[in-house]
Amino acid sequence: MYTERNWITTPVTADILRGALDVEHTARGLLPHRLPAWARAQCADGQLAMAEAQPSGVRLVFRTRATAVELDTVPTKRVYVGAPPRPDGMYDLLVDGRLAGRAGVAAGNTLTIDMTTGSVVHEPGGAGTLRFADLPDGDKDVEIWLPHNETTELVALRTDAPIEPAPDRGRKVWLHHGSSISHGSDAAGPTSIWPALAASLGGVELINLGLAGSALLDPFTARTMRDTPADLISVKIGINLVNADLMRLRAFGPAVHGFLDTIREGHPTTPLLVVSPILCPIHEDTPGPAAPDFSNIGEGKLSFLAMGDPEDSTRLTLDIIRQELVRITTARAADDPNLHYLDGRELYGEEDFAELPLPDQLHPDAASHRRMGERFAAAAFAATGAFGTTAPEPTAVQPDRSGPGEPKVRR
Repeated sequence: MYTERNWITTPVTADILRGALDVEHTARGLLPHRLPAWARAQCADGQLAMAEAQPSGVRLVFRTRATAVELDTVPTKRVYVGAPPRPDGMYDLLVDGRLAGRAGVAAGNTLTIDMTTGSVVHEPGGAGTLRFADLPDGDKDVEIWLPHNETTELVALRTDAPIEPAPDRGRKVWLHHGSSISHGSDAAGPTSIWPALAASLGGVELINLGLAGSALLDPFTARTMRDTPADLISVKIGINLVNADLMRLRAFGPAVHGFLDTIREGHPTTPLLVVSPILCPIHEDTPGPAAPDFSNIGEGKLSFLAMGDPEDSTRLTLDIIRQELVRITTARAADDPNLHYLDGRELYGEEDFAELPLPDQLHPDAASHRRMGERFAAAAFAATGAFGTTAPEPTAVQPDRSGPGEPKVRR
């Protein structure tokens, strides 16, 4: 069926790639990165290297009359020793902004990770082909969102009609940084992660620096955000600092100030929203580190435990982090009227946990991602929200909790 078409091969270039801040030319194709090369060189952490190379929020965007599209890719699959197999990463096809298809690529490399020993074994594999057919005839905007949780080398793009870069629609660029929850964790697909949902509802272009396990107030991440053109910025801070047990209370406040100071060097008046952690019961009052719990692995379940001492007041918990973020943002807002704060429990709180519990005690499921995206859009993109046209100055009052590289950033 597909071999009978008159295929046109188009190189993947910056003109049709959005959401990536750098690309690497490999032996087989193009590997999108979400941190620039200079930033990657400043950290030898394998978790960060894996996270930033997973193209959460990265998509191909073009205009065409084509009714069929093929994309050759080399994904890298993760296999965790002792854990149930992970599903293939999903590619989402959008036509004129609407989801029109979702599919995976079974081929690719394999990365086998043993969480008990820390060992990682890489086995190379071949390329696979993603196919979408029966697209509507006529000119249309086509987007292919790459898997949010699967490193993806782009080998070849083919269509049965010419393509051209999609025109600039005048949308604002939203630059967001956060943890694995912002990266996408257990979302159903790349357009179903909560930042992508919120961006769609808010009518903005997303650059997602959600970095699984790596929202750690790293200076190179702040400098990357400082240097990235953006109209709206948000940083979601907290959960990784707790579950990595990386920092004590003494260091946390200055580190937050330094992170925000660096962003402000490049974006002095851009709306900047600081978001505290969503509810995570194991870490609300108990510090990290978090450790995997293999007790139910035979049933195909992997969860996490908080291993810290709740009596140690110098160590960070989510409750302490929220208190500090309120204090810091309130103090800074006196001289920075474009700085805002959002309690993460407004996105996912106690009532949500009762209805949609975190499956592994850390990460929200697909339904929770949708809820979080809708709530963030309602809070931030409303006229009076932090990203709205009449955003109010931030307040120190917390909600009542008594009840239940190469690609240019496109504007």
